Formats: sequence, structure tokens, C-alpha cells
Amino acid sequence: MYRAIGMIELSSVARGIYAADLMLKTAYVEVVSATSVCPGKYIAIVQGDVAAVESSISVGIEAAGEYLIDSFILPNVHEAVFPAITATTMPDGTGALGIMESFSLASMIIAADAALKAADIQALELRLGRGLGGKAYFTFTGDVAAVQAAVEAGKALVLENGLLVDIEVIPSPADKLWTTLY
Repeated sequence: MYRAIGMIELSSVARGIYAADLMLKTAYVEVVSATSVCPGKYIAIVQGDVAAVESSISVGIEAAGEYLIDSFILPNVHEAVFPAITATTMPDGTGALGIMESFSLASMIIAADAALKAADIQALELRLGRGLGGKAYFTFTGDVAAVQAAVEAGKALVLENGLLVDIEVIPSPADKLWTTLY
């Protein structure tokens, strides 16, 4: 299992594809996602061992040049981040619902990782930019106290760069709401 994840976010789709190609040729990494996102941006997310991800992201940043918006490397990412990005999660049960929303895709992945490490929650989805005007959000469930603790952990990180849109905790969501979330 890979434990490191890295991402570059660019303002150019063409340069993003070019950078992703170089990233994959530079180090032994796997693609988590490499795609265009709203509004006309491109993201490349890779996973692998720490050294490979660091090398890949470094090359991606250099190739991105003036088109780079943001980037990160998480050397010890929580294992639930990967399935949340690909929306392949199914919670064991339902409890309170937490929602974090940001203008930054990179910040939301970092916030989701912090939330998952801070409390006993289950990830539902980590939506990155598609159909969202360039925003990102993370949904998760757990008992009310865990969801509140997770929200606080993630909120602190997104607030650092001033790109927080909103955070909500729904203690007891309607049963019919759950079917819209996964």
C-alpha cells in the first residue's frame, strides 16, 4: 500500500497534461487522478513511496512554471483519502454528517487527511473541482463529537490560506439525504 500522495494544480490544461507526463516518467508513481477540473484547471495526483512522490511532484512543479496554482506532498496520508477521492467509499453506518468546502482543491485534500487522523470518522467523498466552479468539498460521517472534532482539525488547515467556503455539521441527517451522498 502506498503511503504518500502528492498533487499539482495548474491554470492550464495543456501544461497540466505535459507536466503529468513528465511526473510519470520521472518516478515510479501511480496516478490517483489526472484530469481537467472547473474552471479550466488541471490536477495531477500521484501516489507511491515518499521519495518517488517527492521526485515526481518536484518535476511537476518545475514543468508547470507560471501555470502552477498549488501543490503538496503528504508523506503519511490516511488510507481513507484514496477511496474518498475516487468516490468508492461505503460507510459501515450513518451518524452525524460533516461537510467541509474550500476554494482550494489541494487544501481540501490536506484538510480531509487531517480530519481523518483527528477523529474516528468514515470518509464519504472528496470531490475535487468537477462541476463545482473550481471548489472542493469533503463529506464524512461518525458520531457527533467525532464529526465536530474532524471539522475543527480540517477547518484550521483551510483557514491558514484563507480559502474556506463553509463547514457544516448535521447531527441527525434525514434518511433520504443519505441516498444523495453516495
